[in-house]
Amino acid sequence: MSLLVVGLSHRSAPVSILERASLPSDTQAKLLQDTLAAEPAAEATVLATCNRIELYADVDKFHAGVAELSTLLAQHSGVGLEELTPYLYVHYEDRAVHHLFSVACGLDSMVVGEGQILGQIKDALALGQDLHTAGRLLNDLFQQALRVGKRAHSETGIDRAGQSLVTFGLEQLAQDTAVESWAGGKKALVIGAGSMSSLAAATLARAGVAEIVIANRTLARAERLAEILAEPGGTGVAARAAEMVAVGDELGRADIVVSCTGATGLVLTGDAVEAAAAGRDEPLYLLDLAMPRDIDAAAHRIPGVRLVDIESLADASADAPMAHDVDQVRGIVSDEVAAFGAAQRAAHITPTVVALRTMAADVVASEVARLEGRLPGLDDKQRAEITQTVRRVVDKLLHAPTVRVKQLASEPGGAGYADALRTLFDLDPETVASVSRADLNDADVKNRGRV
Repeated sequence: MSLLVVGLSHRSAPVSILERASLPSDTQAKLLQDTLAAEPAAEATVLATCNRIELYADVDKFHAGVAELSTLLAQHSGVGLEELTPYLYVHYEDRAVHHLFSVACGLDSMVVGEGQILGQIKDALALGQDLHTAGRLLNDLFQQALRVGKRAHSETGIDRAGQSLVTFGLEQLAQDTAVESWAGGKKALVIGAGSMSSLAAATLARAGVAEIVIANRTLARAERLAEILAEPGGTGVAARAAEMVAVGDELGRADIVVSCTGATGLVLTGDAVEAAAAGRDEPLYLLDLAMPRDIDAAAHRIPGVRLVDIESLADASADAPMAHDVDQVRGIVSDEVAAFGAAQRAAHITPTVVALRTMAADVVASEVARLEGRLPGLDDKQRAEITQTVRRVVDKLLHAPTVRVKQLASEPGGAGYADALRTLFDLDPETVASVSRADLNDADVKNRGRV
């Protein structure tokens, strides 16, 4: 296993860099295709969220892999390599596994313990599978990361240590007032109809807002979300859809605005916010969850406007208290990293063991055929008994060494046992490679569609 991750997040880079380095979905696909075309990478996938971009790859050379992945991130993010490099972090092999498992559990999130990252990890794996850039290693890794994240949430109280970015943002807007009391009876405008916007709309509905307007570039998606919110089995809130051209008018009627789109430019300018805030008796509350930002940062300086964005959320989350459950999750991550490493090392030797047993079976078949030539008078019963006896002898001789070598290979530093086994038994490298290729193809078929 030569797992490498190169990335940047809210922990390593300022929001101004994260904004410029965001990757749209079509750019993510091109990044993965170019990564696979690069010499050091055998497989790859990318985890891109509003506050992190991470490129995962199976590489054959560490230094060349770091250089290539860093260059590719710079090329596709639009931020020059020289400017991007100081904010990049690198994790390799077990440290890379530990990092992804920590991310999956919400330990590396802006809001510790939030569960939305699991859906984003699932999307990252699905993208790699759809593009055929995620092979056996990344399939195993990301599938296990999802299981580890779910285990952390089910076995500990990590959910109490944090909440979704939406809830955290609304709490910052409400300041010292309970969100339900603060939001009750207000009119809300949600800009965007993606997963984060849908979560924001549902959260506001549960908090008791009087009305929600959904504005989206694709009106049909906004209408569908509004229908779901208004359904008797849903939240039951009064909800309607609006086209993006009507956002200016809707802004003047709203008390709370949550924006999270994939736009590359501003959705709400400072002038538009200032016009909407003019003459109001109550403050205009704005929550910008987009990266790059949807709402002009100048809104921070407009009287009667309270803006919470990714940058202010990062500052607020730095002061959030850590729950006791975080320590339990860290223990789970450490245990799971050790188990994953052992399983990968053990799997690495399996093709060699299979090749050894195949060679032994060929030797048995050859010797039985030679014996039949020398003793043509053997009947079927005698021939079967001799064949079975020889096979039992070979199996008994190979059993203890192959079991032991798998145990040794699963331990740290055990990668060399496969080479030793191939050398001792003079195994054909192509036979071992063919077993590996067949195993990889089987794993690809098995993992396809599992997310």
